[in-house]
Amino acid sequence: MALTGRAALLAALGSLPVGILEPSWTGMLAVNGTLALACAVDYALAAPVRRLNLTRTGDTSIRLGEPAQVHLTVTNPGTRTLRARIRDAWPPSSWPPGTESEASRHTLTIAAGERRRLTTRLLPTRRGDRRADRVTIRSYGPLGLLARQGTHTVPWTVRVLPPFTSRKHLPSRLARLRELDGRTSLLTRGEGTEFDSLRDYVPGDDTRSIDWRATARQDKVAVRTWRPERDRHILICLDTGRTSAGRVGDAPRLDSAMDAALLLAALASRAGDRVDLLAHDRRTRAQVQGRPAGDVLPAFVNAMATLEPELVETDARTLVSTVLRNAPRRSLVVLLTSLDAAPIEEGLLPLLPRLTQRHTVLLASVADPHIEEMTKSRGTLDAVYEAAAGTQSQAARRRTAQQLTHHGVHVVDATPDTLAPALADAYLALKSAGRL
Repeated sequence: MALTGRAALLAALGSLPVGILEPSWTGMLAVNGTLALACAVDYALAAPVRRLNLTRTGDTSIRLGEPAQVHLTVTNPGTRTLRARIRDAWPPSSWPPGTESEASRHTLTIAAGERRRLTTRLLPTRRGDRRADRVTIRSYGPLGLLARQGTHTVPWTVRVLPPFTSRKHLPSRLARLRELDGRTSLLTRGEGTEFDSLRDYVPGDDTRSIDWRATARQDKVAVRTWRPERDRHILICLDTGRTSAGRVGDAPRLDSAMDAALLLAALASRAGDRVDLLAHDRRTRAQVQGRPAGDVLPAFVNAMATLEPELVETDARTLVSTVLRNAPRRSLVVLLTSLDAAPIEEGLLPLLPRLTQRHTVLLASVADPHIEEMTKSRGTLDAVYEAAAGTQSQAARRRTAQQLTHHGVHVVDATPDTLAPALADAYLALKSAGRL
């Protein structure tokens, strides 16, 4: 059997005369010369790296938490077989910590004139665009002693979208929306509702819904149903300033606010309302306007994908001016921001009359569940101090919320897990009361 690679080299050295292998200058020079010759031949037989052709295909967008597959096709146009180790480099956040080395490195052999496809599997840990870095190729000779190395730039971008975990709440809210829409028996009263139809009275109906004139014309009691008005304008404003960077649990407040905004956008677009998005701190970071109902959610998700909290104080005056410019007619303005006393009292409160005299304003804020846990601490002196601090923090948030309510703002203050459904419920309550 023919020997190849390092085994062949060792056999060749073993076949040298014994005298050559003795520890003498002549023997050392002969061995070194043989090694140098073998290395030179091995390097010469390694396939060139620069002449390889590389192309990409695969996923271009995924939701956070889902895997992506990006394929790298390597074509060997030369006359030598390619024996290579390849590193397909991506940003560190493209994989969970500690898995990058295994996921990005590949070994392959490609005969002359052929091609192979490699698959790099990504599992990003953050939202945003993940752009491929350089592809480094190390091409070995048949003996594996020396290698050629080079890099190729093969552009590719995978956009990591918000996960929209609150979509599990959408079916139940759509069922309530159908009730408000008059498809089941429910009375909705208030300014802005439209008479829909008559139906027979069933026990449990509100007696105020009875239509006495219609009842007098037939032998059954008739009740009126109402349908909330459609085509209302809703402007969702994401505060991307420094307070949105605070982490609650494992994620920044901004991520929880995004999730709540997506559920509200999905629900309102199904309700026939027009939904726009504005992300702002000192300037506008993202904006979605005038999209048809079927395109609202994809446009929101795409716009939110690259948003990151900015470590600057939000300019409330610029924010209010931008809102008024983007909502010239009466609208529901949903502000997803913090309930911290200082930013609200010094920035937003003096400007609220400009908003509330023209629009219905709903403010939603992410509460820290750890504060609730702190208030229950007991047993030691440190625990008592912790409980006092938690209670003081909750009292400050309640005072801020009461100030906002006094100015006509509807406030939703909930933990990350409950903010999205609570905001959707607040929207449905306003819609059923005809206050949009």
